Amino acid sequence: MHKAIAAALIGAVIVAGCAARGVRIAELKDQPTKYAAKSVSFTGVVTSSWGAPLLPFHVYHVDDGSGEIAVVSQSARVPARGTRVQVRGRVSEVAVLGGRSIGLHLREEDRKIRS
Repeated sequence: MHKAIAAALIGAVIVAGCAARGVRIAELKDQPTKYAAKSVSFTGVVTSSWGAPLLPFHVYHVDDGSGEIAVVSQSARVPARGTRVQVRGRVSEVAVLGGRSIGLHLREEDRKIRS
């Protein structure tokens, strides 16, 4: 009985860890099809952000030291430049032309401010 409970707990931890795996932005850019429509997370610094009250989305860019990517958010506010954030979301692209990703971005699902 105890072995079954322990096995179930270990399985749950493994599944939770795989649900939103941490990656480097360089990995996302090098192999976008590997992460397409998958939930991933990374931590970095906001390099720029913009949004307008009438638009249903806002955009900010995050750099993790390996590269920079746009994050599309539907939250009311975007983090200011220089803010350290942990972002979780789904990788998406606008189009693929000649095998190259155009408009690679992350659709934000969750964001945490880090210190």
